[in-house]
Amino acid sequence: MKLWGGRFTKETAEDAAGFLGSLSFDARLYRQDIRGSIAHARMLGRQGIITPEEAEALVRGLEEIRAELEAGKLAFNPDAEDIHSFIEECLVAKVGEVGKKLHTARSRNDQVATSFRLYVKEEIEALGDLVLRLIEALIGRARETSEVIMPGYTHLQRAQPVTFAHHLLAYCEMLRRDYERLRDCYKRVDVCPLGSGALAGTTFPIDRQFVARELGFGEISANSLDAVSDRDFVAELLFACSLIMMHLSRLAEELILWSSSEFGFITLDDAYTTGSSIMPQKKNPDVAELARGKTGRVYGHLMGILTVMKGLPLAYNKDLQEDKEAVFDALDTVKGCVGVFIPMMETLQINEERMREAAGGDFTNATDLADYLVRKGVSFRDAHGIVGRVVLYCIGTKKRLEDLTMEEYRSFSQAFDWDLYDFIQIATCVGRRRAPGGPAPFAVFQNIGRITSWLAEMRQLPWKRGL
Repeated sequence: MKLWGGRFTKETAEDAAGFLGSLSFDARLYRQDIRGSIAHARMLGRQGIITPEEAEALVRGLEEIRAELEAGKLAFNPDAEDIHSFIEECLVAKVGEVGKKLHTARSRNDQVATSFRLYVKEEIEALGDLVLRLIEALIGRARETSEVIMPGYTHLQRAQPVTFAHHLLAYCEMLRRDYERLRDCYKRVDVCPLGSGALAGTTFPIDRQFVARELGFGEISANSLDAVSDRDFVAELLFACSLIMMHLSRLAEELILWSSSEFGFITLDDAYTTGSSIMPQKKNPDVAELARGKTGRVYGHLMGILTVMKGLPLAYNKDLQEDKEAVFDALDTVKGCVGVFIPMMETLQINEERMREAAGGDFTNATDLADYLVRKGVSFRDAHGIVGRVVLYCIGTKKRLEDLTMEEYRSFSQAFDWDLYDFIQIATCVGRRRAPGGPAPFAVFQNIGRITSWLAEMRQLPWKRGL
C-alpha cells in the first residue's frame, strides 16, 4: 500500500506505477533525504510534538538506514514509489509504529524540495571547485607561455599578434564569471522550504529556523505556496551550467582547430585523443569534440525545465518531478567535461615556432604600421588608407611589410622613416601592448597576479551563510 493509499480502492496500475515512479533516478538523494528527516525529527522532539524518546528512536533508525545503504547492506526496493517513501518504509520496519510519526507536520512536497536543495547546494560547491581548478590549470600554462606569440583572430582571419598566455587568460575571465554565477545561484538555492507542508504550512508549532540551522540553510522560505512550487533555482543553475558548457565548447573548438595539420599550433596528449579503426595514422581530438557535442545536451535541459515551468499553476504539480533528471544529468555532464579539461590543458604541447610563424603572416602588424604613421602626425583615418594601399602593394609583389624598401614605403607617404622597421617587428608589436588587459608579457603577468589573488580569495570564501 502506498503512503497515500487510504483513500483509494485500487492499487496503481503496473504500467502507471512505472510511469509515475522516480526511485530509479532520485535514489541518489538518499543522504539528503535522511539528513532532512533527522533535522525534522529533532525539531518535532524539541517542540513537544512527539516525545524526546520518539525523536531519538527516529534519528537512530534513520542513521542506521544511512549506514546500511552506504555499506551495501540495504538495497533499494524497485517497487518503492520514490526515495522518500522507500526510506520511510524502511524506518517503520526498523523502529515500528513510531516511524509513522516522522511525517508529522510535513508533506512530500516540502520534503522533496528540501532534499533537492541540499543536493544542489553540495553539487554547486563541487562544480565550483572544478571550475577553480580549471582556471588554475590555465594560469599555470599562461605563466609558461607569456612570450609565446601567436596570431589573434577576428572572423577566423589572422588579425593582430597576441601571446598564447593572453589567449588562455581570456578563458580564465569566462570561467571567473561562471564561478561567480554559481556563487550567486547558490544564494537562491540556500533557502529552506521545510515547514511549508503541501502548500499551506502546518497547524503544528514547528520551529522552522531550527531546522534551517540544522541543515545549514541561510534562510527559510517566506511563502508556503512559492516554497513547494519554486524551481527558479533549477532554471538558474541550468543556465549557469549552459554558459560553462558554451565556454568549454568554444575552447574545445579552438583546441580542435589548433591541433589540426592546417594550424599545427598544439599537440594534444595521446591520453586525450583517440585513433581511427581504418586509418592508422589518425589522431583525433575526440575528448574536445565530445565536450563540444555535450553542450547541446545541457542546453536541452535548460529549455526543458523552462518549458515545464511556463504553464504551471500554484502550487505543486507532478510535472515538477521532471526537474531532477535534468539537473542530475546536466551536473554530471558539466562536472565530467570540466574535470577532463583540467588534465587535457595541463598536458597539451605547444608548437611555439609554428605559432610565431603564423603570427608573422597575413600582415598582422599592419595596424602597428598605421599607429606608426599616427605617431608621425598623420590622422588615423588617413593612416588606415595609406597602410591599406601598402598591403595591397605587398600582396601584388608577394612581399611582407618587413621586406619593403624605404623607397617603396616613401612612395606611399613621406612620413615613413627608417625606425619603422623596428616598430613593426612582431615581438615589438606585442610588447608595446602593455595597457591593462593587453597581450604584452608585462600585462599578462599583471593579469596572472590579479587572477591568482582572486583565486586565493575564492578559496577562503565560505559558501554557507547560516541563520
